[in-house]
Amino acid sequence: MKILVLNSGSSSLRFQLVKSGKKFELIAKGHIDGIKLDSCKFTFSSKDKNIGQKTEIKSHEKALELALETLVKTGTIESYKDIEAIGHRVVHGGEKYSDPVKIDAKVIKEIEKLSELAPLHNPANLEGILACKKFLGRTKQVAVFDTAFHQTLPEKAYLYGLPYSWYREHGIRRYGFHGTSHHYVTQEALKLLKTKKAKIVSCHLGNGSSITASIDGISMDTSMGFTPLEGVMMGSRSGTIDPSIVFYAMDQMKLKKDKVEDILNHESGLKGFSEISSDMRKIRDKAAAKDERAMLTLELLSYQIAKYIGSSMVAINGIDALIFTGGIGENASYVREKVCAYLEFMGLKLNSKKNDKDEELISDTKSKVKVFVINTNEEKEIAIQTEKVLK
Repeated sequence: MKILVLNSGSSSLRFQLVKSGKKFELIAKGHIDGIKLDSCKFTFSSKDKNIGQKTEIKSHEKALELALETLVKTGTIESYKDIEAIGHRVVHGGEKYSDPVKIDAKVIKEIEKLSELAPLHNPANLEGILACKKFLGRTKQVAVFDTAFHQTLPEKAYLYGLPYSWYREHGIRRYGFHGTSHHYVTQEALKLLKTKKAKIVSCHLGNGSSITASIDGISMDTSMGFTPLEGVMMGSRSGTIDPSIVFYAMDQMKLKKDKVEDILNHESGLKGFSEISSDMRKIRDKAAAKDERAMLTLELLSYQIAKYIGSSMVAINGIDALIFTGGIGENASYVREKVCAYLEFMGLKLNSKKNDKDEELISDTKSKVKVFVINTNEEKEIAIQTEKVLK
């Protein structure tokens, strides 16, 4: 089965064409980055073709049209009919969806309704779905929700200390995100451990970061909450702060609500604190040159990650394995080293040489906890889930 996997972001469209079977084969992939912006770029790669060019795309519909036309023009597919199924990443499924679902009119309405909880993500996801309906007609579509993996959280983990009516009437609770990634790397870790039973903490660290505690592959707690803003500091997101800071900013600093929200989401985190960049590589280079703010940024991030790992261990009463994944988790050995240094008290010990080489297993043979670096593959997981739903 040839499956088109789509990840429609607020200003981007990522796509992969994969072939399912005993092993999932990546046929082609592409990225349209900067939809509606003058700086829009299109990249595409397949076995025989590599494309990189500036383009002018003003909507997700036009972005999908470009993607499909490129698949045909490059000979990757003969016609749109070759695409047998479409799997969509949908960020917010609320409490409604704990599993992937085949998309129909009712599901589309639910995703639209849930846009209130994810105004930056669900509308873009929905645009991708509607564009597929236009260009690919009756091709079966499946929604794979970022929040679904975390629907197993117990009440004590997902409820806040707020008036209960806020949850009952408005659905205010912890939902958690990056669920597709956490599910994928956790399953990979269980294979490496050669068991179906293990207490695992997975750290998805990148421009967005979240930490999840799981038992036997089932999510028990996670750092992101009602929105993806909660948790550790991220590329440009603040992570968890005292809520009263928002009131102070509005009252004493005379900032409007929209401005505060923009700062917390787009001007904080690594970017705002370091005053260098949201790109960890640029911060690392400055830190290597003994820039004090850069060094403090690395320390602050590592400390926060270690604290959330500690709280995750409380949620699952111990730990058998620790996973690092995502752009920072997979590539920033210096962050992993600092994080794990805080955890030496529990018998965790890294193998420095393996860590520096970004190897799969980076813990020392004497370590009481296995530490893995596992490359996440959300697109593959979406394709797997899409095939399961349709079969």
